[in-house]
Amino acid sequence: MDAGRKKFVVKPFRNNIGMDVNKAKETWQSLRSAIGEIHGHNASLLSFEELYRNSYNMVLHKHGDMLYSGVVECITEHLVQMADRVIKATDDTLMTQLFAAWTDHTITMTMIRDILMYMDRTYVSQKRKMLIYDMGLVLFLESIARHPQVKDRLKWHLLANIDLERNGELIDRGVMKDILGMLVDLGVRSNSVYEEDFENEFLSTTAAFYNAEAQRLLDQNTCPDFMEKADRRLTEEHHRVMQYLNSSTELKLKAIVERELIANHAKALVDMEGSGCVAMFRDDKVADLRRMYVLFKRVPATLDDIGTAVTTYIKTTGLDLVQAQLNLQQTQSSSTESALQFVNALLTLQDKFMGFLTSCWADDKAFHKCIQRGSVYFLFEAFMNTSRLCAYTLAQYVDDLLKSKSRFEADLERQADKVVGLFRYLSDKDVFEEFYKRFLAKRLLHAKGSTDEGEKMVIAKLKAECGYQFTSKLEGMFKDMAMTKDLMDGFKKVNPLLSVQVLTMGYWPTETSTAASHLPPGVRSWVQRFETFYFGRHNGRKLTWLHNMGSADIKATFGHGDTMVRHELTVSTFQMCILMLFNERPTWVFREIQEKTGIDPVDLRRHLISLCTPKFRIVLKSSKGKTIEDDDVFTINHEYKSKLHKVRIPLVSVKDSPGSAESMAAPPTELPPTVEEDRKHLVEAAIVRIMKTRKSMQHNNLMTEVTRQLTTRFVPSPQMIKRRIESLIEREYLTRNQSDRRLYNYTNMVLTEGYSQVDGGGGRKPFLRRKVLEDEASPETNGDGLGKECVRHTVVDGEVCAICREDMVEAQHNLTYCKRGCGNNFHIDCSIRKQAKENIICPLCRHDWGDSALSELKKEADVSNRNPLTHKASAPSKGKMDKGSGRRTLPRVNNQLEPDLVLSGGLHLGPIQPNQQKEERAVASKPHHRPLKPPTIPHHPCPTPDLSSLEASFVLGNSSAYPLRLNPLQKVPQTAPSARLAQADITHQQDRTQSSERKRQHVQAVHSRRQNQTNQSASGRLVLPELTVGRSGGPVLNLADVNRPTIDKGLQVKKAE
Repeated sequence: MDAGRKKFVVKPFRNNIGMDVNKAKETWQSLRSAIGEIHGHNASLLSFEELYRNSYNMVLHKHGDMLYSGVVECITEHLVQMADRVIKATDDTLMTQLFAAWTDHTITMTMIRDILMYMDRTYVSQKRKMLIYDMGLVLFLESIARHPQVKDRLKWHLLANIDLERNGELIDRGVMKDILGMLVDLGVRSNSVYEEDFENEFLSTTAAFYNAEAQRLLDQNTCPDFMEKADRRLTEEHHRVMQYLNSSTELKLKAIVERELIANHAKALVDMEGSGCVAMFRDDKVADLRRMYVLFKRVPATLDDIGTAVTTYIKTTGLDLVQAQLNLQQTQSSSTESALQFVNALLTLQDKFMGFLTSCWADDKAFHKCIQRGSVYFLFEAFMNTSRLCAYTLAQYVDDLLKSKSRFEADLERQADKVVGLFRYLSDKDVFEEFYKRFLAKRLLHAKGSTDEGEKMVIAKLKAECGYQFTSKLEGMFKDMAMTKDLMDGFKKVNPLLSVQVLTMGYWPTETSTAASHLPPGVRSWVQRFETFYFGRHNGRKLTWLHNMGSADIKATFGHGDTMVRHELTVSTFQMCILMLFNERPTWVFREIQEKTGIDPVDLRRHLISLCTPKFRIVLKSSKGKTIEDDDVFTINHEYKSKLHKVRIPLVSVKDSPGSAESMAAPPTELPPTVEEDRKHLVEAAIVRIMKTRKSMQHNNLMTEVTRQLTTRFVPSPQMIKRRIESLIEREYLTRNQSDRRLYNYTNMVLTEGYSQVDGGGGRKPFLRRKVLEDEASPETNGDGLGKECVRHTVVDGEVCAICREDMVEAQHNLTYCKRGCGNNFHIDCSIRKQAKENIICPLCRHDWGDSALSELKKEADVSNRNPLTHKASAPSKGKMDKGSGRRTLPRVNNQLEPDLVLSGGLHLGPIQPNQQKEERAVASKPHHRPLKPPTIPHHPCPTPDLSSLEASFVLGNSSAYPLRLNPLQKVPQTAPSARLAQADITHQQDRTQSSERKRQHVQAVHSRRQNQTNQSASGRLVLPELTVGRSGGPVLNLADVNRPTIDKGLQVKKAE
């Protein structure tokens, strides 16, 4: 229905009355008159509705051109009249008159714009002309603002006012803001007028002003004063922008001022003599450094100048500290106090710059990088690795830190963190480990450490920094102390007066003395009793006694009758042996003392000089001077007096003796031999590990990878790596590629030919040499588990048993082989004894020999006509086999198999009490024990003191593969005299002449190295008890009671009166 309806549309009314030209002109005249009234400030008489309608009709009837051009002409005429008034204004009133004209013009243009609003909306947009208001601004700019007699005067007045304000004068900032705002508005939605008529010239004059200002400040002020005034200038310019300049000027103005005041003079400020960065670092000028950082951060490139100053200062200061400490060492004025001061200076230097990072430099990452890493090296690393003195003094500082009992636990941990921070900069961390181990040994044996918790806390931090292998020996030393306690709990049931410390060879940094001193018989008897107890528990081990590291407390009586004076003398074990001789006769010649005691002449002279020093003078010598001749005669000083009851006789320092105690405490000038030897093994092990994985590798790549793997312990030199590569090539671990000599190939080794049975005479089994296989596959095995091509190589001179380390050629014992064919010979008896208490595996390649291996070994032993050898020591394994190739790899440095044990502790000799006799009878019924008897007291020609209550304590130290540097006067041999301590049937074969000179030298080197390791595993020292010194009517020296077991003092003897 709706669809059929017709819509009715009402059209709007249209005025069809047109406007001709005459009508349009008449309308325009009315509008022109109205605009004139607006310019004359008579707008209140006008009807804006009528004016708007007239302009609307003109535009509607196509007379917009007449209207637009007429308005422009009318405004131009008015601005010409206004320009005359501005031009006639004086300099003082120019900006005021200009701004008044500008204000009047903007008001009138606003009214005119409102009248002509329809024209702006239609005509202007269609004809692409400027809006009438914008046109009015352009006309004002051309007629007034850029009038030749106004433009330059206005610019000069603006810049002059700014210059006056910079020099401290007051100006009318309001007028400045209005004028500059006018220039911005005249740009018609752009800053072109503002930039062209003011800003460009303003920035140019600003650069000139601050260039001169910066030079004046540099000439007249220190660096802190310059920065303070520069900061003030930057603040003033910022406020100037906020007050009257356009915001677009701020970044440009800021860049110019920062360039002239900071960037152009940053290096001069940093390096300013007496007040630059060096002086600020030295005097801790935190506020000045903070201001410098804030200023320089405005120009990021200048931060490099501060970073360079930081780098230079840290390196220079560190090198000066190291050089000063080295000078003290060279002048022999270096001491523990100077070492502590050196480390404290390093810690202060580190703390200072870490403090600067947070308080001055806001933890800026750029400065973290500057401090923690320089251009190539760590800044601290750059000077801390110039000398091994740093590693030594750092270990000495930790030693003092842990010996101090006044520190709280929190303070101790805080200081330990700082020390570990310095330790992190060391590249030769293994050198630090060597010295730290020596100091730790002295602390443990002297019981001078703060607490076990403190010691373990430091070790835990070192382990976190370098890994478990770095601290394995340090932790082993603590295990020894705990095991010693358990051992003594059992031994005290037999002899409660004896205190012994049992130490593992390889953990403790000690070595045996070359002197086999003759100790008093009474002391030796107590030593034998302890050995009986120890060997009853630990069969197959060897104890080594430390002679030259002991001490003894002796109660000595000087004078006669009423003038008799008693003193308790603390002397070394060798001095004790010397003083005991005077119980036999009153005078002794040097040669007789040396023959009687068996002490090395160098050590004997040192200990005698210590007894003859003017300060103590316990012993008198016939000759004068500081030297001792072979014919010098020595007697006891009967007139000895001292204000102290307890007198300690220190050993004189003899700096030419590398084996002395002082040399161990002295800072090193060369790499310790033990560290150098360990480095060889570490480098070789790293090379083999890498080549075993890569199979083939270029020389440069191998060098880089080895260095990367060993950086956590030390930085090997290219020469060292090259020498180790050559050594491995000689030993057939690596081969050179025939076509490319710089390409190395890893060598897989197996053994060739068959296995020869034992001949009827029971001689050695002949083995054939091994050969290199091209493929990596394991050889096939036959029924007995022996590979078809896997048999032993020929035993050569110098080769030792892989278990007992005895020479294979000289020892008349049956030999066997690893069932996998790893290339290792063993004595059958050693294998049986070893496998009786362990899994039946090859001790080198760790291959399981199977359940029947032990029975097969016993059958082989039955075939032999030789008697099995009972070995007294078991040495650590020198390497292990690669299961994939059947090749022995390099030995493990930190993990040792079955280390030998040595002793350290105190022995107390005294009469057996009833309870003790009961205990001895009880122990005698047990296997491996015999009742102890009192020591036999030797008869002396002089009056013998009362020995009804005799006690003695001594220290049994340990041996190690590392040389000891506690005794400067004693030359430490490369091998310890183990033949004096081992079984009588153990002999050592000297190197035999080989068919080839090269082969002879190689075998000799291998034999010497293994012989050293064997001797060191059985080395040690001893200091013994019981002695009386004196003569009839003269002073009598008795053993005194002391409870201080220590590694560097050795035997401590005591005897009650």
